[in-house]
Amino acid sequence: MNAADPSRPFNFAAVLGLTILTFINLFNYLDRYLVSAVAQSPKKSSLALTDLQLGSLMTGFLLVYMAAAPIFGALGDIRSRPRLIAFGVACWSIATAWSGAVGSYWALLATRAAVGVGEAAYGTISPGLLADYFPRTQRGRVMSIFYCAIPVGAALGYIVGGLMDANFGWRAAFFIAGLPGIALAALCLRLRDAPRGAGDENSIQSRISPAALPLRKRLWNLAGNRPYLLTVLGYAAYTFAVGGLAFWMPAFLERARGMTRSEATVSFGSIVVITGFIGTIAGGWLGDYLAKYSRRAFLLLSGGATLLAAPFAWFALTTSSTRIYTITMVAAQLCLFLSAGPVNASILNLSGPLERATAFAISVFAIHALGDVISPPLIGWISDTSSLSHAIQIVPVAIIVAACLWFYAAWSQHEGQEPV
Repeated sequence: MNAADPSRPFNFAAVLGLTILTFINLFNYLDRYLVSAVAQSPKKSSLALTDLQLGSLMTGFLLVYMAAAPIFGALGDIRSRPRLIAFGVACWSIATAWSGAVGSYWALLATRAAVGVGEAAYGTISPGLLADYFPRTQRGRVMSIFYCAIPVGAALGYIVGGLMDANFGWRAAFFIAGLPGIALAALCLRLRDAPRGAGDENSIQSRISPAALPLRKRLWNLAGNRPYLLTVLGYAAYTFAVGGLAFWMPAFLERARGMTRSEATVSFGSIVVITGFIGTIAGGWLGDYLAKYSRRAFLLLSGGATLLAAPFAWFALTTSSTRIYTITMVAAQLCLFLSAGPVNASILNLSGPLERATAFAISVFAIHALGDVISPPLIGWISDTSSLSHAIQIVPVAIIVAACLWFYAAWSQHEGQEPV
């Protein structure tokens, strides 16, 4: 039996695949935001990092990540997807553990950059594999389960990193974070590679060989797909905001709010994990419900929720009241995470089954090149020249830009539009 049988959408192979890939996504983001949680320790250690150098650690990782993404995206549409994912997970796990043994800024930058090679394999291929495990009518919910690992993993990165740093030192945090990935890489090899297009019962592409759609044709299809391009541009603005906020919030709370390092990481991590889990799951289910009435539902939901998040984020970053900060930050994060499942489901729905890894590879490249590659060092540079309190106020502006682009993408999408 195929891994994904539309008549049995929750068969064991599909559920196993979703479970393993979701856990990988969780440890992916735990690793990514571990750096933010321990950032102040390398700054005050013998490495003596500046804010600009701290921000560049994320940039180094993301530059390699987005450079490798097109390669794995092209391979992911024609090669064994579980094997490619397993390779990527093993690579990033080794690089993460190695980060705890470095003795200079440049060595730390190199190990964090190496993590990007592994994550490129996983990040570009997993969504398309999940789309083939489950039918189209459940795509919003599946993506919400998969992407709810982002806030949970990010929160665990803050919490685990903060606690490990306080009790055992920042190096130990990287050693611990790298170990689970080896086991997850082995589990990936047990996954079945579902037939491409298995979740798109009416798709022409689901009945042809992957070799029949060359890379040049995939790129041409996506380049002429205006709703897809606008969705990715909106995602880039969203990633700029979320990436900058996620990286600098612990430091912001420590410097501007007078919290201790452990208080800052644990408090913000708690907000992220609660709002992220609730918002992401709710967004996926709501998106699937609304999609019964309109193909534009995912984009309209993403744009509306993100626009609502902007004023809450502004008040959270500018108020001097701890109570108002907590209320508005919870509201902002909840609204932001509502769009996590729907916007990725939109990318799946706006691309054909034989070009989805390529579509996500382009998305990965664009959202990071225009998003969180820029925002952490830019906020760090503004912070070095003025203050972190002023620098972080660019986040709400980026949130508004994301919302506007998603509304434009929804307007550009014809009700009957579907890739073939």
